[in-house]
Amino acid sequence: MEKICCAGGFGTVTIVGCVEEAVVSDLVPGGVLRAAINLGNPVLAQGTAAAPSGVSVEIARELGVRLGVRVELIGCGAARESLAVLVRGGADVCFLAIEPARAAEVAFTAPYVVIEGVYVVREDSGLTALADIDREHVRIGVNEGSAYDLFLSRTLRHAAVVRAPDGIGAFCEQSLEAAAGIRQVVSGFAARTAGFCVIQERFMQIRQSVGVTRAHAPGTVRFLSAAVEELKASGFISDALQRSGQDSSLVAPPEQPPEPPRPGRPPPDGR
Repeated sequence: MEKICCAGGFGTVTIVGCVEEAVVSDLVPGGVLRAAINLGNPVLAQGTAAAPSGVSVEIARELGVRLGVRVELIGCGAARESLAVLVRGGADVCFLAIEPARAAEVAFTAPYVVIEGVYVVREDSGLTALADIDREHVRIGVNEGSAYDLFLSRTLRHAAVVRAPDGIGAFCEQSLEAAAGIRQVVSGFAARTAGFCVIQERFMQIRQSVGVTRAHAPGTVRFLSAAVEELKASGFISDALQRSGQDSSLVAPPEQPPEPPRPGRPPPDGR
């Protein structure tokens, strides 16, 4: 199989390698890598649709270097918009959290960043711990289509999820009992707004990864997965987070390979 060789660098990592031509033709048939950038998550991306920046932008550009193609950045206001653009064929890759509700349409790499979902409540609400939230008559504002919307919608037993373009805005405007969001956004809101506090214990980990539609070949997903692991190991992700003013400790741990079968025991598939 023919390979396309390229050399390039960005930030703290320099890559010299060969990419199978089949990966390039499968992932970027138009010769330009179109990357959907979720500007609704300030850990992953900052700036504007016309001039985005942040760790996901840097990963997209590095993938372009490795593929030997130009990169087009498509700014999206929320995760649900990024997903919609990818699924309808308007982007080649996206940067979204791994969630079962998305897995039917999206093939994900291992995460490159892990962030946390937490709740914000009113200081006089009497809600002080996670155990206080999943109760009857508790309403939780969420950003519609976000990872925490999907997670809470399938895990809560008693509390109600209230979806809106801005979950914290709905929390305030509709006098809801709580709002959910990523720790950085929720903590920032509570810090600058009197009368609100954060329940510090996380209700979920949000594993941010690179995704493509399931129509792509397995080799394409392997290429992306290997790239993510290399970028984590090299310090590229950590440096990109620092450059965008984010905590470098958010880098996801290395993906662990499957455990080999123990002597005397059959492999997992029974062969």
